[in-house]
Amino acid sequence: MLKAVILIGGPQKGTRFRPLSFEVPKPLFPVAGVPMLQHHIEACAKVPNMKEILLIGFYQPNEELTRFLFNAQQEFKISIRYLQEYAALGTGGGIYHFRDQIVSGSPEAFFVLNADVCSAFPLAEMLSFQKEHGEPNSLVILGTTANRKQSMNYGCIVENEETHEVLHYVEKPSTFVSDIINCGIYLFTPDIFQHIGAVFQKNQQDMLLEEPTNGWHRAEAIRLEQDIFTALAAQGKLYVYKTLSFWSQIKSAGSAIYASRLYLNQYHTTHPERLASNKEGGPKISGNVYIHPTANIDPTAMLGPNVSIGTGVTIGAGVRVRESVILHGATLQDHCCVLNSIVGWDSTIGKWARVEGTPTLLDYITVLSPHFPGILCLVSMFYLPFVSRSTVQTHWKHKEEY
Repeated sequence: MLKAVILIGGPQKGTRFRPLSFEVPKPLFPVAGVPMLQHHIEACAKVPNMKEILLIGFYQPNEELTRFLFNAQQEFKISIRYLQEYAALGTGGGIYHFRDQIVSGSPEAFFVLNADVCSAFPLAEMLSFQKEHGEPNSLVILGTTANRKQSMNYGCIVENEETHEVLHYVEKPSTFVSDIINCGIYLFTPDIFQHIGAVFQKNQQDMLLEEPTNGWHRAEAIRLEQDIFTALAAQGKLYVYKTLSFWSQIKSAGSAIYASRLYLNQYHTTHPERLASNKEGGPKISGNVYIHPTANIDPTAMLGPNVSIGTGVTIGAGVRVRESVILHGATLQDHCCVLNSIVGWDSTIGKWARVEGTPTLLDYITVLSPHFPGILCLVSMFYLPFVSRSTVQTHWKHKEEY
């Protein structure tokens, strides 16, 4: 029997994802047409002998999360429960706090997935790898490769190239350590709780010397990466499975567009029915495009590549959309152009307006205004409800003077 744990964080986390996370919890933000978490749940549900999926975080239970869990259980025919932390306990503290729930039913192993990653989720391959490497109770990290500069933004892994044992682990090093990085997806056995428990007991002893008012919380705040993996390296207990398939973090608005691109491309093999195609009387489709059935799109519009259109969206005549996410209820009026952008819920882009981000993970545009006026061109800017049209026009005039 197997289980899966998805770490969804809480409202105090994901600040780089703002302002999008003000409207909806970050794990439920739509990526390639479905909530971010749904990609994780679907991958877990496909693993043979998977009996339960647990979500751990410190979001207050709300109607949106409850509705999502109910619908996911109905769709994937598997038990899905949300376990709320009393505070942010870290990637290790959360699973340790709910260890009794995780080991209930005596699973032989369980997956731990961070919610803010985009991946093909090679979970079955990780299971096979675990059986072939190390002891039966060995722990597995999913890894991938990055260039020297990128690698220093992640946990870096030095492996034994023959056995794939983790010999050294450093979280976000200041100098180059390895081009193998941690993907935030793990396969553990219940033995992991012995290692986390040892750190918890040490933290408790340290707290007794300080006598803080929140000592219990501080003792339980444990990080898998810094507190566990670093200590287990080179002990014959921790291994890395390197994937060749796609992977990315979802930390900012720009990275959500990039993740949408990756998932849309994956739909060719996993969900071809979700991809739009050119039909008589329909809009022009170029590349991978997702269109919700409730969207109303003029046949003269051109969409793609890598576009996701949400529920109830209205797109007028001659509109051009590329590399963008259009969230539910938005209206794109005639002949506007939206490139490398996220258009927020119930926003309006005026006629002939041009909204253009730059194709990097940091410089996409997010539009959350109730109404975005036409006859303007914005490049690499945030346009929010408290920004007036005159302010934007003045700023744009000044930019033209350079």
